[in-house]
Amino acid sequence: MALEGGIMLNIPGLIAIIVFYAAILGIGLYAAWKRRGTTGTDEVMLAGRSIGSFVGVLTMTATWVGGGYINGSAEAIYKYGLVWCQAPFGYAISLALGGLFYARKMRDAGYVTMLDPLQECFGRRWGGMLYLPALMGEMLWSAAILGALGSTLAVILDIPNEMSIIVSAVIAVVYTLFGGLYSVAYTDVVQLFCIFIGLWLAIPFAMTSEYVGSLSLNETDWVGNIPADDPSWGTWVDYYILLIFGGIPWQVYFQRVLSSKSSRQAVLLSYAASFGCFFLAVPAIMIGAIAKAAG
Repeated sequence: MALEGGIMLNIPGLIAIIVFYAAILGIGLYAAWKRRGTTGTDEVMLAGRSIGSFVGVLTMTATWVGGGYINGSAEAIYKYGLVWCQAPFGYAISLALGGLFYARKMRDAGYVTMLDPLQECFGRRWGGMLYLPALMGEMLWSAAILGALGSTLAVILDIPNEMSIIVSAVIAVVYTLFGGLYSVAYTDVVQLFCIFIGLWLAIPFAMTSEYVGSLSLNETDWVGNIPADDPSWGTWVDYYILLIFGGIPWQVYFQRVLSSKSSRQAVLLSYAASFGCFFLAVPAIMIGAIAKAAG
C-alpha cells in the first residue's frame, strides 16, 4: 500500500505491530490495575519491594537487553567480528559484579534509589549534582533503545523512524505512568520472550537463504582478530573497562535490586540476569555471523 510521499506500507507487518503494541499496553495497564489503590514511593518506584524471582530475573535482564543491545551485537559481529562484540560479555560481568559487591548491601539498607548512599555520604547538594550524570546516562540509553526500535520498524513497515519512535515512547510512558515499576516489569517479561522467540524463528530462514554462504571460519571470518602489535588493543581494553565498571552504577539496575523481596534474592537475580544477558545475545551474534556470510 502506497502512502503520500511514496512511502510503501507493509500491511501484514503493520497489523502485527499494532497487535504487539496493543498487547504490551494492555499488559502494562493490567499490571497497574492489579496494584490499584496502592500509593507511596516504594509502591511506584520499587513495586512495593515485592518482585518475585521469575519476573525479577527477566526484568533485570531487560536492564541491558533491548533494541540497542540486540541490534548493536549483530552489527558488531557483521562489521568487526566477535572479538569486538563486547557488550554481551561486558554487561554480563557487570551484573555479576553488581550482585557480588553491591546488591546485598543496597537491599539491606533499604534505599530507594542508587543515589541515596551517595547523598548520605556527601550531602544533599552533591546528591543533586550526581543526579545529573545519572539522568543524562538514562536519557541517552533510552534514546539508543528508541533509535534501534525506530530503525527496525522502518525496515519492517517502511515508515519514517520518527513516527515509530514517538508511538513507542508514548505507549511506554502511558503504562509506566499508571503502573510504575510493576507495569514495566510485566511488560519486560513479554518483550524478552518476544525477542527470544522472534530471533530464533528468524535464524533458520536467514541461514537457508540462497545468498548466505558457509559459516565455516575458513570461508567467513566472523570472529575477527586483533594483531598482537596492534595499538587497538588499548581501545579494546578501554571498552571492556567501560562496559564492566560503567555497567554497574545505573539506576535501572539498582531499581531492580531494591525492588527484590530480600537481599539474598537481589544477589541471585543479579547472577541469573548476568547469564540471561549473555544467553539472549547468542541469537543476535548468530544473525550477525549469517549477515557476514551473506556479505
